[in-house]
This record gives sequence, C-alpha cells and structure tokens, in this order.
Amino acid sequence: VQLQASGGGLVQAGRSLTLSCAASGSISRVNTMEWYRQAPGKQREFVAAITGGGIANVANSVDGRFTISRDSAKSTVYLQMNSLKSEDTAVYYCYVLVQECDECAVNEYWGQGTQVTVSS
Repeated sequence: VQLQASGGGLVQAGRSLTLSCAASGSISRVNTMEWYRQAPGKQREFVAAITGGGIANVANSVDGRFTISRDSAKSTVYLQMNSLKSEDTAVYYCYVLVQECDECAVNEYWGQGTQVTVSS
C-alpha cells in the first residue's frame, strides 16, 4: 500500500489550502484516515481523523478552521485548511489504517509528508 500526499505549499496567513492523500495498492478496506503535523523542533501532533463511516473530529487548535473529509471510492482523504496561521506551518502527514484483504489484520501506513508554510 502506498500513500501519496499532495497540496502543500507556501501561502499567506488568512488564506486556504487543501491537502489530499490517496491510498493505492492492494486494498480491501480503508478504515480510519488521519492527518498529523510536525513543526520544526516539535513532536508530531494529531490534526484530524475520519472513520470509515464518516465520523470526523479535529484537534482543538484547528477546530473551526480545518475540515477533514474522504472519498472512500477513491481511498482519498482531504484536509481543507482555512484561515491559516503562521503556527500552522509544519510538515503534514496522512496516516491510514488499511485491510489488504477481508481476513487480513489492519495495518497502518504513513504518507511521505507535505510541507505547509504560512507566511505572516
């Protein structure tokens, strides 16, 4: 299973970006899909998650500004980021729980990360 994240870039504070992360390969079922971020010198932190049934939750720090969604048919998760702040600058990683067959155990995969830089 491979994860391809995209959509990062340089943006001014107050603007928006949308990240996407597509899973491909031998996949029977994609369960929870999540986004994390890691700023320079800091630990990786949870940003948002969405279950296979579409139940979403986001971290308090981004609540009201970020929205997570998914297209299960495309095995893709999105992160719509509005009203970006300089403190949102980080490398954003997608994290996905996947079953590669109906009887298989759930495996976890990380995307390669996409840089988001917010200039003030």
